[in-house]
Amino acid sequence: MSSYTVLGAGGWGTTLAQVLALKGSSVKLWAREAEVRESITRHRENSLFLPGVRLSEKITPFGSLKDALEGAVLIVSVVPSHGLRDVLIEAREHIRQGSIIVSATKGIEEKGLLTPSGIIKEALSGKDVAVVALSGPSFAAEVSKMLPAALSAASDSSDAARSVQEAFSTGYFRVYTNSDVIGVELGGALKNVMAIASGISDGLGLGHNARAALITRGLAEMTRLGVRMGAQASTFAGLSGLGDLVLTCTGPLSRNYTVGKALGGGMSLAEATGGMKAVAEGVKTCRGARALAHSYGIEMPITEAVYAVLYDGKQPKEAVLELMNRDLKGE
Repeated sequence: MSSYTVLGAGGWGTTLAQVLALKGSSVKLWAREAEVRESITRHRENSLFLPGVRLSEKITPFGSLKDALEGAVLIVSVVPSHGLRDVLIEAREHIRQGSIIVSATKGIEEKGLLTPSGIIKEALSGKDVAVVALSGPSFAAEVSKMLPAALSAASDSSDAARSVQEAFSTGYFRVYTNSDVIGVELGGALKNVMAIASGISDGLGLGHNARAALITRGLAEMTRLGVRMGAQASTFAGLSGLGDLVLTCTGPLSRNYTVGKALGGGMSLAEATGGMKAVAEGVKTCRGARALAHSYGIEMPITEAVYAVLYDGKQPKEAVLELMNRDLKGE
């Protein structure tokens, strides 16, 4: 493969483009924002979403989906989940048959309750494309500095998963193949909700014990829903489950953790998200996660608590007290 396109020039999309470019590939980067395109073209830097990182000359920004997708055989989609369907519908006619679509989006569509691969398959119905979900513990700021990271590439097609593995793997960016697409995607989506809960706990000053309990019980929630939806329990013990969960729930570089910490510190949701340039996916994902839990009859008390804080106006301390005073049960 030699023709790569990345859709979405946020911090993660730009970083994935950089990983490919530093391996010697030419990469077309579709950026919605004219400011981003100009910054990359003139200064070789995405000053809005990935400041301070010198970008490869092999990355070329485009504002047109048609131009960005021309000739692409591997397309990396890093569009936020709430805008993914619209972008794909617009891009559909420009996507060639036989392409591999790499989904690096993490979230759950509110209306259809679909993971990104489900959205891609619906939006591109009738197209002969393979879909690969790329997910795992990976802050863009660290990967862009070539610090070590490991992720999972999950697909129904083992050949497509291996192609993505080969395209991205470097001495600092290790990719493992996986066949459990729904498990990998749910891990990447649901951990953002748990990261908001972890941030709330830290914002309230509840200590390390509370955070460890939230992470552990959050993993149990994620696994329960995933297994009911057909995922493998073991996936949630892997990179896209436990690995991503621990990183996002403990790292100050996590947008979702940062939002939660601000909420725990007394800010409103509007105040907590108002100054953010990038999307905190967990805020929207919480709605979809809660709806999925209800539709499958799965108990997800941490998700319910986060939803109550985000959308019902419940005070964070009250939500935590309710969690601690739930009926006693076995682990």
